[in-house]
Amino acid sequence: MSYTRETAALTHAGVLKMLHAASEKATEIGQPQCIVIVDASGELQGELRMDGAKFLSRKSAHAKARTAAATRKPTADVPDAMKQGLGMATQGEVTGLPGGLPIFVGGQHLGGIGIGSGTGDQDVACATAALEAIGADM
Repeated sequence: MSYTRETAALTHAGVLKMLHAASEKATEIGQPQCIVIVDASGELQGELRMDGAKFLSRKSAHAKARTAAATRKPTADVPDAMKQGLGMATQGEVTGLPGGLPIFVGGQHLGGIGIGSGTGDQDVACATAALEAIGADM
């Protein structure tokens, strides 16, 4: 029986590349964003609140990143019947708002990214651009 396992982790260079790609996409679509990247355990690795992004969206971006990391699924996949209850039970730490995506590279789970301040589609577009920038599994 083995008592260890190999894991992969996102480097600071990867985090910076993702923040840059997401902010470039946000600039391209004309919607400043709050961008949060967490590791597989939900710990913050990087964050950016762009000029003009809604300051309250920072909290939802954190929740989106942590939810995506914990569930290993897009936040929009949280079943509608569970969204309100999960949000209340976790004091807003879990959300079903679109804009949170898990980060997988080579099949390895590395964490989650959460974007907030735009529409759900805008948030997902920025998160997707960040994943594409590091060659993440899509």
